[in-house]
Amino acid sequence: MEVVLRYRGRAVTPVDVEFIRQFIAGHPGAHRRRLSELLCETWNWRQENGELKAMVCRGLMLALDRSSHIELPPPRRVSPNPLANRQRPHAVEIDRTPVCSSLRELGPLRFCQVRRTPQEPLFNWLMESEHYLGYTHPVGESLKFMVLAGSQPVALFAWSSAPRHLGPRDRYIGWPREVRQRNVRHVAYNTRYLIPS
Repeated sequence: MEVVLRYRGRAVTPVDVEFIRQFIAGHPGAHRRRLSELLCETWNWRQENGELKAMVCRGLMLALDRSSHIELPPPRRVSPNPLANRQRPHAVEIDRTPVCSSLRELGPLRFCQVRRTPQEPLFNWLMESEHYLGYTHPVGESLKFMVLAGSQPVALFAWSSAPRHLGPRDRYIGWPREVRQRNVRHVAYNTRYLIPS
């Protein structure tokens, strides 16, 4: 059967396009977000954890709208693009005294997950000011860890979701398409590692 569009692993056929057109017409008062939620419920399009793939569905519908296959209702509001206008991390004052001791002399190290904690701005600032790549907001799910000796950060590292498609990685691992689709959710990438100077 002819495929109009492939989006995030879903092949959309002309039959699907017609169904979505009729679906939109059948819900005249629904806004884009609600339409995507209702369509996910109708298709039973869910994530591994059982949640609706509503955001992915909105992206699919937007792609179909942009290519003139369907016509979505106008957006209720236009949100500013936080990725295009991302602010750099603010400077945070910390003790910059160099650590000149052996690992044993540092005492016990604490590994702290700092995402969505009061220490996250410090993590972001240290990455921005001391990592050669600077700080970038992670894409997808992410974790940020700070290693502390007493109250002083001695190491930072961040993990984020793996890209869905990465040819060299998939060939190296030996993943055919079906295996990658099933297992990529178990892969995380170490996006940054830093030992502050």
